Amino acid sequence: MKLSKQFSSTLRDAPTGTDAVSQQLLLRAGFIRQLGVGLYSLLPLGLRAVRKIENIIREEMNAIGGQELLMPVVHPAEIWKQSGRWDSIDKEMVRFKDRRDRDMVLAMTHEEIVATLCASELKSYRQLPQMVYHLQTKFRDDPRPRAGLIRVREFTMKDSYSLDIDEAGLNKQYQAHYDAYFRIFQRCALPVIAVGSDVGMMGGQGAHEYMFLTDIGEDTLVLCDKCGYAANRQVAQFAKPAAAAQAMQTMQKVATPETKTIEALANLLNVPTTQTAKAVFFMATLSGKEQFVFAIIRGDMVVNETKLGNAIGAGGLRPATEAEIRVIGAEPGYASPIGLKNVLVVVDDTIPNSPNLVSGANEAGYHFINTNYGRDYTAQIVADIAAANDGDGCINCGTPLHSSRGVEVGNIFKLGTKYSQAMGATVLGEDGVPRPIVMGSYGIGVGRLLACIAEAHHDEFGLRWPAVVAPYQVHLVALGGKDVAVNTAAEAAYQALQSTGVEVLFDDRVESPGVKFTNADLIGLPLRITISGKSLAAGGAEVKRRDSATREIVPLDQLTTYCKS
Repeated sequence: MKLSKQFSSTLRDAPTGTDAVSQQLLLRAGFIRQLGVGLYSLLPLGLRAVRKIENIIREEMNAIGGQELLMPVVHPAEIWKQSGRWDSIDKEMVRFKDRRDRDMVLAMTHEEIVATLCASELKSYRQLPQMVYHLQTKFRDDPRPRAGLIRVREFTMKDSYSLDIDEAGLNKQYQAHYDAYFRIFQRCALPVIAVGSDVGMMGGQGAHEYMFLTDIGEDTLVLCDKCGYAANRQVAQFAKPAAAAQAMQTMQKVATPETKTIEALANLLNVPTTQTAKAVFFMATLSGKEQFVFAIIRGDMVVNETKLGNAIGAGGLRPATEAEIRVIGAEPGYASPIGLKNVLVVVDDTIPNSPNLVSGANEAGYHFINTNYGRDYTAQIVADIAAANDGDGCINCGTPLHSSRGVEVGNIFKLGTKYSQAMGATVLGEDGVPRPIVMGSYGIGVGRLLACIAEAHHDEFGLRWPAVVAPYQVHLVALGGKDVAVNTAAEAAYQALQSTGVEVLFDDRVESPGVKFTNADLIGLPLRITISGKSLAAGGAEVKRRDSATREIVPLDQLTTYCKS
């Protein structure tokens, strides 16, 4: 491709409002352009890089038995209603009506569609296992798009789906994807770690996320350097310090004026925060209706909303207002479940084993001391609802945990039979009895992967693409001006490289050497070849790797061999 004919252009400065290095460089280098909030066009350079990534993904999916298909972006609402996700997914899912006044959906993912296809195409256990995948547009109306392609509303995803007769088959295909994902990211020169994660709106039995560690990430990861434990903070477990053994004491009400926080309460009563019970209030969406949730956790810990939501099966969770707290008979800042009725109470699993805690008395300015679970109140649910923090002990080995930020570039889910049962996707087992297909779902965001590669591979001058995903392999720069010999040699080199399969971006423009070199560094192709009067006099073309300051002269008749090597 000749740069004089290239559709996109480079920018001297990044547009205002850009907050990630990848966003700034992809915009400046002419890979992407923003159309609206969370909406980006891929320009020719960007699309070429994306196609390289997609081909790597295809090769690895085919290698583990995948068959590529293509499913629609627009879905009838009926299938989402049939699976139950029409009501459980909030405003992220775009709903609209077609001209016949039928409810329709823009695809967020394709579990329902795959299960529907299974219902029509698969009849017997002999047809299993199967794995299908596609690379298709998705739309999620994210409330907080940011960082360019890192977090967008419209995006391309590779989503694959494993189909098995039993859990053993699912586990085998899950492991195959687990390994294939590492190969994909390694081939793309992106370092990642796999962490345990929340199943979220996908549902199912278990999940992992592949994380690129970077300060711009919105996910917090909890890591143990000793044993390798790694999990998203949403689901991370930790070794909770046991409460000191004590005999159960008599509950008493004491005056505690102006003590609406755990710290103030502990200071006033001269007790450790481990001796207090913290009340946290939420409104949860359960079966399509909001219900008040009274969560109790030890005062030295913090409620993890994801764990809490999973414990009660909530479709949504929001903080309760002071008015909603008072409606149930509790007092903000001085609340406990003692004496309350018709309230969903959830306690952390440390509470039943923590005697004589200080809890609210549901009266402003007063607390109870020596409250005990089981004697003074009970809960409908006892579960781990605590958030892991830096310094907490590893659940496996006890070593202090630490946190890191990360961007999720891939995820894998064990769905089980959630969608196959809902959509009637069954096959006859060996015994002749119909069985729901056991499914897995596996995703990679292609544009986000491109952005993360840019985050990982750049310097102060611009992008530094790994050869395998670079839009072109060689940036050929002609510094001839009106020098016929230089221009002729550059054109000949361009044709020779292309004829042997080397992908070349040829800067044939009438620009100064400074402009051309600046653009070459910004675009960041692996090799820069410069042909000038000076290089010809030295015996050929000057060749420089983008990731090195070293330059060498290569004879023109050896350029193609040199580049390929």
